[in-house]
Amino acid sequence: MVPPKARFALVAELADEGVPVKQACLALGVSRSGFYDARRRPPSARAIRQAWLTDQIAAIHQASRQTYGSPGVRAELVHGQGVAVSRKTVAELMWRAGLAGLPLRRRAKRVPASKTVTDLVKRDFRRDDPNQLWVTDITEHPTREGKLYRCVVLDAYSRRVVGWAIDSRQRADLATSALGMAIDARGIAGQISGGIIHADHGTQFTSWTFTERARRAGLLPSLGTVGDPYDNAVAEAFWGRMQTELLDRQRLKTRVELANAIFEYIEGFYNRRRRHSALDWMSPLQFETTHTSNPISSPTSP
Repeated sequence: MVPPKARFALVAELADEGVPVKQACLALGVSRSGFYDARRRPPSARAIRQAWLTDQIAAIHQASRQTYGSPGVRAELVHGQGVAVSRKTVAELMWRAGLAGLPLRRRAKRVPASKTVTDLVKRDFRRDDPNQLWVTDITEHPTREGKLYRCVVLDAYSRRVVGWAIDSRQRADLATSALGMAIDARGIAGQISGGIIHADHGTQFTSWTFTERARRAGLLPSLGTVGDPYDNAVAEAFWGRMQTELLDRQRLKTRVELANAIFEYIEGFYNRRRRHSALDWMSPLQFETTHTSNPISSPTSP
């Protein structure tokens, strides 16, 4: 049964839309005197708090590029602003305000093949420190000028994009450029020596150029099973987030527009501000700053 306060609120909404108060009260089973008494009554502390929370939620949702659902919004309220609030309350207030997050778009499942002996990760992406495991992958996105290929290198410890590159062609130097950016940004004082760089069996990652660049930096190349997204789940999850939060939401006509949008997403939002449930609701940069004794500087654009 709908409580009286909610029915009074519905009467007010109908009245604002031009429905006579008497007719609205009869339809909702409340008295006119009760409705007018409720309107004259000052708002309760709970109503004031909910109105304030709704304003905060709307601002956080907008700042997240309208991508956060109730878990992400609550994480920002609790961890970013120190506001004690339940996820249920956030979800209800978002529903009332017409706000919703974006569901993760999962890439199509590929047919698994036999495992490879060169897989040094075996689907265990947990690491205790930066630079112990990097994952890399390539994907594509169409524009009116043609396809643009994207390669990223992520640190599995913090999910941070430490290297990335874009090109109009899917060649070995695309992957090598992204790896080179990561090495230049993180490879200080031999910190990456002994780490793993994990990819799939794409020709870009099995090429001599890519493998030699990794070995010169002291990285151990690792290759997952052919055609199995679960063997490179961290990179696949990143592509899914970027597709949902950026690329599905706008039509980019040129490669330059797409490149600029990717740069702003990675460097302006994802690394610095986007909160991750796997990182105790911190951003990758915040997680590294909080949990690493010697935080590593941000990578620069290619």
